[in-house]
Amino acid sequence: MQPARPVFADSSCAFGVFDGLHQGHRFILQKAVDDARASGGDSLVITFDVDPDEVFAPTQLEKLMTNEERLAALAATGVDEVVTITFNEAVRTMKPEAFLDALFSSGAPRRLFVGEDLRFGCRASGDVSLLKAWGSAHGMDVVAVPLLECEGLPVTSTRIRGLIARGKVEEAARLLGRPFALMGQVVAGRQVGREMGIATANLQVPAGELIPADGVYAGYALVDGQRYKAAISVGVPITFEGVAERTVEAHLLGFSGDIYAEELQLAFVRHLRPMIKFESPDALASQIRQDIEATSQLP
Repeated sequence: MQPARPVFADSSCAFGVFDGLHQGHRFILQKAVDDARASGGDSLVITFDVDPDEVFAPTQLEKLMTNEERLAALAATGVDEVVTITFNEAVRTMKPEAFLDALFSSGAPRRLFVGEDLRFGCRASGDVSLLKAWGSAHGMDVVAVPLLECEGLPVTSTRIRGLIARGKVEEAARLLGRPFALMGQVVAGRQVGREMGIATANLQVPAGELIPADGVYAGYALVDGQRYKAAISVGVPITFEGVAERTVEAHLLGFSGDIYAEELQLAFVRHLRPMIKFESPDALASQIRQDIEATSQLP
């Protein structure tokens, strides 16, 4: 953990991991920002440099964002500062009270906003009740924010992961407040699309990142700050089953150029169809052209 900082004095803070930075997270952050503006203090986000679940469940976690994307997104929310805690062995094994003592040793925030389901400290043994008791003893008001609901259910990262894993990207976008997106490096692929006259960019997705269900999607690609409509395929085309690996690849409408080794972001807007087995590569090419036509109808 970094040395205690006096910056917390008179501040309004939000504390959490915030994977995906969805609508529920933004609801909590906005309360901290609004409270800071009303009080004349600073608004801060307190988070970890890595998602603790990467340490506790490295083979099971599928994240909605890389840590770099998450921290950059938090900084762009309008808060005055993002304070990151290095999640090392010492922090991992701290009891909740010791964690709070160390974090706020030079002074606690005026007010701390958290989700009502917060768990923290060694073995997730700290909860909102413990946090409120500690805050009461140290002059910190703790506000447990009820989970934001959408369509009768709480907006949570777990719920969003489930939707994306089932290919329901439009529903996930409503909870995220934006389309789900993947960022990665463009690498060499099977070259099948190029042979059909339909070049595609093959995305290398960072390990541990969530990938939507197999299928074809309409979305957008961001290359060097320029946005292009993109027909995106996830999985193994059944026509080539047994001779190809699962991939994420996209045809960028109106784009020509070489982007191998460059960073590419793909945003998934609409699920078009599942993977289908075609009788021939020509039949597949015909369907891909229909997918491209459907993608061109995006606004």
